Amino acid sequence: MTASRRPPRPNPPKPRASAGPRYGLARVLSKRGYCSRSQAQSLVAAGRVRVNGRIVRDPEAATDLSVDRIEVDGAPIAAASAVWLMMNKPRGLVTTTSDEQGRDTVYRLLDDSTLPWVAPVGRLDKASEGLLLFTNDSTSAARLTAPESHVDKTYHVQIDCLPDEDLLARLREGVTEADGHLAAKDVRELRRGEKYAWLEVVLDEGRNRHIRRLLAAHGVEVLRLVRIAIGGLALGDLPSGRWRRLTAAEIARLV
Repeated sequence: MTASRRPPRPNPPKPRASAGPRYGLARVLSKRGYCSRSQAQSLVAAGRVRVNGRIVRDPEAATDLSVDRIEVDGAPIAAASAVWLMMNKPRGLVTTTSDEQGRDTVYRLLDDSTLPWVAPVGRLDKASEGLLLFTNDSTSAARLTAPESHVDKTYHVQIDCLPDEDLLARLREGVTEADGHLAAKDVRELRRGEKYAWLEVVLDEGRNRHIRRLLAAHGVEVLRLVRIAIGGLALGDLPSGRWRRLTAAEIARLV
């Protein structure tokens, strides 16, 4: 009696061409510099985005940034070249793409139609002004803003009193609040008038309204707050409300 033959085993599936990280589709569109995450979510939900020729309506659909072919309205989306901008943010603008309360945002000032989508690198609150960075290089931006990077950020701060050395020492020592310890890496007086003074404050981390809360804990009110430098990049003489592209040398100092 002839022994029965086993059926041949199926060939194992071929591995993917790339083992790159997979992100939600809306996030991939944002990372490629096409639009903001919220705009991408709307595009996907409207059925305007295809991945490898197939319409995908789920903004969280896992997508490989390196190998998947993505199209919006039939046009392929390629990774944009890295673009970095600096802006001298004026008071009164919020650092967001759109605002539920209808307030003006920093994007009102980015009036160049040749720019790819760029996102703010960190934030400045509505009442604060000064150096604000934008980029479509989300990976480098994440490294720059990560708490463990400890990139120095320098601010000029006008306060409603005349400080003494004891106050400056207490600002360096810091205070502990519900979300952690607030302190200045360094602080010094720049100049003073009859009632008010300007301080230079350096942070190597940034919690929400860090400087305002730190000073308020010591009974001091902030009258103006201007960020003048991030790492080795200084705001310089860029006028308020204006922006410019960073040079290759400036980008190298950041990333």
